Amino acid sequence: MTGPLSYEAAGVDVPAAGRFVEMIGPIVRSTHGDAVITHPSHFAGLIRPDFPGMEDPLIAATCDGVGTKVLLASSSAHYEGLGRDLVAMNVNDLLPLGARPLLFLDYLAVGKLRPERLEAVVRGMAAACREAHCALLGGETAEMPDVYSGDDIEMAGFAAGLIDAARLPDPATIGPGDAVLGLPSTGLHANGFSLARKALLERGSFDLEAPLPGLDGTLGDTLRIPTAIYVDQVLALADDVGFKAAAHITGGGLLGRTAAMLPDGVGMRIDPDSYARPRIFALIAAAGDIEPGEMATTFNMGLGFVAIVDPDRAAQARGWLHVGEVVEGGGVDLGYASR
Repeated sequence: MTGPLSYEAAGVDVPAAGRFVEMIGPIVRSTHGDAVITHPSHFAGLIRPDFPGMEDPLIAATCDGVGTKVLLASSSAHYEGLGRDLVAMNVNDLLPLGARPLLFLDYLAVGKLRPERLEAVVRGMAAACREAHCALLGGETAEMPDVYSGDDIEMAGFAAGLIDAARLPDPATIGPGDAVLGLPSTGLHANGFSLARKALLERGSFDLEAPLPGLDGTLGDTLRIPTAIYVDQVLALADDVGFKAAAHITGGGLLGRTAAMLPDGVGMRIDPDSYARPRIFALIAAAGDIEPGEMATTFNMGLGFVAIVDPDRAAQARGWLHVGEVVEGGGVDLGYASR
């Protein structure tokens, strides 16, 4: 090919990017409350936090993505679910500090900018931000045809929240007899998909779009279920009961994340009959011949969030499962796996 080059000829569709920004404007603004400040600058968002009663406010911030779960998306509905996952993985990571989500930012990188597909992602992010009571304050979309193929997408999110220093959890106060509470997961959330895909689709040769016994819908439907958002439940626990430590069960799985909560000298025992383990985990383990300990250090195994509270106040925790207790010694015993 001869003649002058252009950005479009290099694979970057600037008009499509402009159309995408126009499409998502109303969706993004639907997450904005009075705290968001309108300004003509397009380089950063502005927000004035308004959480009365804080004497020594601290900012908490986190960054996360959705990993190889992106490989399971093939329709607008699936991409909307990924948008929810992206927000959930970040705002949930603020909660072990007791921080209230304030704002969320996204970064999307694609091989080919398809506005309708990305609009679905933003719709999912906006819905999740409204559920988490935070503003979708801004983001960045990059079209990079030399890095990604046409339908590839990479997603990263960034969240910030506020916590009064006086209300920070103190794991040093954890002792034997403390109650361990949990919130159920909706499934895999957005962790362990490299192992899950290897076990189910390669070793097990399962069809992603075929129904399987014990699952609601197809295997793909089950794997794509978005991550639960725990903002309301965890902040209510912080307000009504208080917690000494908490964990969003992500990388490291149920064993790794619960072990990291504990100070030296104490352990944790979780009753395997106190919560439900979705059928998908048994299918993954069987298809890949995966040991229980490996499963529990990769997946949430049915508990998406765990908190440790004073045993005398555990009964006040509305909507939480009483899943175990803190014990003398060390390590975590799940009843079927330990470390």
